[in-house]
Amino acid sequence: MDLGIFLEQVPDGDGTWAAMLLSGLGWTLAVSCLAWIFAFVLGSLIGVMRTTDKRWLVRLGGVYVELFRNIPLLVQFFVWYFVIPGLIPAVKAWVIPLDPTMHQFVTAVVCLGFFTSSRIAEQVRSGIQALPRGQRNAGYALGLTTMQTYRFVLLPMAYRIIIPPLTSELMNLIKNTAVAYSIGLVELFFRTREMGEMTFRYFEAFAAATLMYVIIAMTANRVMAMIERRLAVPGFIAGGQNG
Repeated sequence: MDLGIFLEQVPDGDGTWAAMLLSGLGWTLAVSCLAWIFAFVLGSLIGVMRTTDKRWLVRLGGVYVELFRNIPLLVQFFVWYFVIPGLIPAVKAWVIPLDPTMHQFVTAVVCLGFFTSSRIAEQVRSGIQALPRGQRNAGYALGLTTMQTYRFVLLPMAYRIIIPPLTSELMNLIKNTAVAYSIGLVELFFRTREMGEMTFRYFEAFAAATLMYVIIAMTANRVMAMIERRLAVPGFIAGGQNG
């Protein structure tokens, strides 16, 4: 293994291979962070919809989850990048003046956001349904509206229960950013392949990328574990795991 390759200049002279990989890591982190915020907010809304008493909302949420969860992620990337702009004139008009890299970045965030939100929605739904029915009734008995009951009673407890599966979803999201190379986004996996193809040092390139993915995934894991310990409630799943 030749570690010196990372200090060599890239063919165009614009920095070293190490700097190029780090630039790809930057795009990976940016996509991961924004897609996670998007997915968490939207997934929470869909998850709540699936636990209401309104059957049409439950069915609409179910259709959303099954649609985005059952279509391969790679296909969804191609649909968002190549098909949607051609089908919706407003999107096409917005995309045309965009820098290609920014178009790819926005597409990656949106695609991963929708895909991951369908999975988070199921986690939120299961967390709410795992709570005793008495908690909902207690909220109503206190005079809270349905929205207030979800906001102040159900969701705070449900989130505590589902922190472990949410951690898995976050780590999966970080790994799924690699699929963005398919639409040309210069994230970490794209840069890794580029380095391997140009230097034939595939072992060094992919070893470095693997190490970077492990570091950011495990960092996310430890942060979520810390949040879980701080928010643990005795008697519930999160509390029991840390007791």
